[in-house]
Amino acid sequence: MLLLEVICSLIGWLALYLVFCSTFVQRGAEWNCRLVTLSHGVFIVLLTAYVIFIDGPWPFTHAGTDNTKLQTLALAICLGYFIFDMGWCLFFWSEGPVMLAHHTASIMGILLALVMGRSGCETCAVIFGSELTNPLLQTRWFLRQLGRYDSLLGDAVDLLFILLFATVRVGVGSVLFYCELTSPRAPLMIKVGGVGMYVLAWVFMVDIARFAHRKSCTKYKRWLDNHKLQDATGQKLDGHLGKNN
Repeated sequence: MLLLEVICSLIGWLALYLVFCSTFVQRGAEWNCRLVTLSHGVFIVLLTAYVIFIDGPWPFTHAGTDNTKLQTLALAICLGYFIFDMGWCLFFWSEGPVMLAHHTASIMGILLALVMGRSGCETCAVIFGSELTNPLLQTRWFLRQLGRYDSLLGDAVDLLFILLFATVRVGVGSVLFYCELTSPRAPLMIKVGGVGMYVLAWVFMVDIARFAHRKSCTKYKRWLDNHKLQDATGQKLDGHLGKNN
């Protein structure tokens, strides 16, 4: 039954990709794959949010407990997507080693939780925190493709992405990581996988911090240049008016 759920999920995401390919024929393969990624991000965030905040149990206090049916379903759907996306990335060789390592760790972590039948609540929490920023990341890519990234909307998307990543994935993620390591119920293999995911989160955080620094410096330099240009234009205009008078 578990294997069937994963296979159905994989077929579903592949079918959605083919639908996007037939609908947006003028767009490239990456455009359609990112549409699938955006769809998965929105859907899995809503599903895991329900699992964590409504269905339960609370991952900070029940790490390592047996999986519920809804947790198993959410993990199977997510595993099917990651297998699809990993296959797409390898086929088109579109991602670097860090992203491939992230996908591999995600697949192994979800697979362990499903096979062991435990730690579903904290695994769903990790998926929620990881995928919460994914729709923003895809929105940023689509804005760049449409030529609308250098705008107030693009700045807002970047700022919200950075804030959510730092507070949820790194901040709250650190608390969850501590609860996972100190839980007597959590299997050792799940804890080892948690270490890998936590390290990858900090690798991404360093890259994001560098990006934020570069973008801030670029924005400040552009503002300074525009300010100097406005001052120079104003001085020339004042001088011209003064000569005419």
